[in-house]
Amino acid sequence: MIETPRLLLRPWRATDKLAFAAMNADPEVMEDLGGPISREESDEKLARYAAAFQRDRLSRWVIECREAREFLGYTGLLYRPDHPIGAHFDLAWRLKRSAWGHGYATEAALAALRDGFERVGLFEALAYTSPDNLRSQAVMERLGLRRDPSRDFWVADERLGDWRGLVWVSRPN
Repeated sequence: MIETPRLLLRPWRATDKLAFAAMNADPEVMEDLGGPISREESDEKLARYAAAFQRDRLSRWVIECREAREFLGYTGLLYRPDHPIGAHFDLAWRLKRSAWGHGYATEAALAALRDGFERVGLFEALAYTSPDNLRSQAVMERLGLRRDPSRDFWVADERLGDWRGLVWVSRPN
């Protein structure tokens, strides 16, 4: 587990399925990923995140409010071996709508980055988003990530269509 002043980052539990599925069913939360996903797709994603932690010692962490012990979303680093820009660790976050605007994404993602660099010894992490996702771009800037246009990419995705990813880079200090 990782603790921050307001948050707890912890591994996934079976009891997280319902809250995770509710977040993944919210059209506003999932707008930048092609819209809501089904309960089955959500459960499969949770299982992938849990398995990745066992395999790679890193994955997406559950973000929980320390005080209320409430599920807020997830953040963390996930190994992407077969990606258009090559193998890398991808930093990402997603919060339920009621958790937006409180600085949780920045606080949690910073803790996840530190964990990846200090505990695991990563030398680099990438984060990417679409050109119109200004909220995520603002988080990347607050995290101190550096924009690297030379790594931008396009993917053809059945949910997203032709999707352009703008890439930011983080390295240990």
